[in-house]
Amino acid sequence: MIWILLFHLLSCQPPESEQQSSGITVVEGYEFNYQLAEPDQEFELPDELEEISGLGLSPDGNTLVAVQDEDGELFFINRYNGEMIAEFDFWDDGDYEGVEFVGENVYVVKSTGTLYEVLRPGTDEQEVNKYNYFLNDDNDVEGLAYDAANNRLLLACKADAGYDDKGFPRKKAIYGFDLSKKEMEEKPAYFVALDSVQHYLQQGPAIRKVEKVMEFFNPEEEFGFSPSAIAIHPLTGNLYITSSVGKMLLVMRRDGQILHIEKLSKRVHPQPEGLCFDAQGNLFISNEGKGMDPVIYRFNYKPRH
Repeated sequence: MIWILLFHLLSCQPPESEQQSSGITVVEGYEFNYQLAEPDQEFELPDELEEISGLGLSPDGNTLVAVQDEDGELFFINRYNGEMIAEFDFWDDGDYEGVEFVGENVYVVKSTGTLYEVLRPGTDEQEVNKYNYFLNDDNDVEGLAYDAANNRLLLACKADAGYDDKGFPRKKAIYGFDLSKKEMEEKPAYFVALDSVQHYLQQGPAIRKVEKVMEFFNPEEEFGFSPSAIAIHPLTGNLYITSSVGKMLLVMRRDGQILHIEKLSKRVHPQPEGLCFDAQGNLFISNEGKGMDPVIYRFNYKPRH
């Protein structure tokens, strides 16, 4: 067996309101190098971003871009101090869920799976191209990531994994959008599957003590993991996927192997909806306000070796 347990969890759990993030790693040689209950920096956002739903970072690493799930606007934010730089309309009002830079242009995805390519955003020459394929409301797309290695975007579905009577029970799908052909790939690029999670959790008996994780991934219940954001780590190429439902983060290798599961603290992450990295591997997570101030957190990449 190549699997060993590198399980780390506080032996006595504090009350829910004070609970820290707790992580599970059972893969030999893998380290999760973030402390997601202890942000290294926090930016409070204006009220107009109370329902922030997507987050990306410019290629030069200086500017965060965000969308919220009601208005067709792009919000540009200084990644060092959290100040709003500019905001621009790009389309009509709608349920926009993910945003990503590709070069100097920006892509936005709606929950229906419709993609908006915003060329030269915020300038007098701004243009928008719209792409609509087979994904729809039933899929409820929420996550968007730029997969530079394969020149495509990744669209993570919160709800149905299939389409046109193609069923993928107890799975959540991530589809690829080919940036050269401007076409959606019909076969999912990745799945997050309940049986894969169950296999992962069965690797060591100590894992079963993490009651909230085990309850959430109960094989007798519906598969509750519902991707709300996705990003690709710039140094490892691993996929990071958050589920606002259940407050979970899952790390997955390119071949689909699960590397890590993190139960997020509700106190810190009331509704994690956006996710991106800078070139050094520092992680940004945005949270909706939920009646409080919406925030963006930065978590520094802290490898132990």
